[in-house]
Amino acid sequence: MGPRGRVAQLVESDRFQSFIIAVIILNAVVLGLETSPTAMAAAGPFLIALDRIALTIFVIEIGLKLFAHRARFFQSGWNVFDFTIVAIALVPATEGFAVLRALRILRVMRLISVVPAMRKVVGALVSAIPPMGTVVALLGLVYYVFAVMATKLFGAVFPEWFGTIGASLYSLFQIMTLESWSMGIVRPVMDEYPYAWAFFVPFILVTSFAVLNLFVAIIVNSMQSAHEVENKEASERRDEEIHQLGEEVRALRQELRELSQALTRR
Repeated sequence: MGPRGRVAQLVESDRFQSFIIAVIILNAVVLGLETSPTAMAAAGPFLIALDRIALTIFVIEIGLKLFAHRARFFQSGWNVFDFTIVAIALVPATEGFAVLRALRILRVMRLISVVPAMRKVVGALVSAIPPMGTVVALLGLVYYVFAVMATKLFGAVFPEWFGTIGASLYSLFQIMTLESWSMGIVRPVMDEYPYAWAFFVPFILVTSFAVLNLFVAIIVNSMQSAHEVENKEASERRDEEIHQLGEEVRALRQELRELSQALTRR
């Protein structure tokens, strides 16, 4: 095994990954403490030093992975994700780049790429995006129809909530999230339009309890599919290992048979 192979084995080992996870968590705590004036007054230089040490460790990790995998490093989306976050942290946080100082907390997001369970969840969410397009289109159609109706029905008396299509869309979004929808919007409207409930109740039933649940169903189905694929791959790996073991056993038996025959001839 050459130097690159040994480095690749190191960075992919469980101990190294556990160490990186510990550094990420420690760095997250340090970045949180840096927002506290009391903590900075008591141990500001120490916290800044810990932050720089963590960044140095991340840079070394990325460097080791680049050395081990070369161009193949960028074939993995998770590696590109890690590289981008670390690169942002290296940009000087001065003048026009001062906002990047706040983006240092993005390093905590590296837990997603390091922890396999989190990668599975994110992978399932990403794979669920295409099917969600139809649901989003359906929800947008429902929103547009109800927004036009609300503007026509209630816009004259309640221009702040339903005076324009934009205002109606925002008000309907608040109603869909069930945030002060009854006392804040619907009941005042019903004081002027007693039968307004016949408009708002179907809207809530369609959006909050029907269409949005489709998102949950799609995500759950995507995660289940990803789990099934993972189980299938694990089963195929086990079958391959069993097959290889069987081949090795047969080869060993053949060698023993040949050795026994050779001893018999003597």
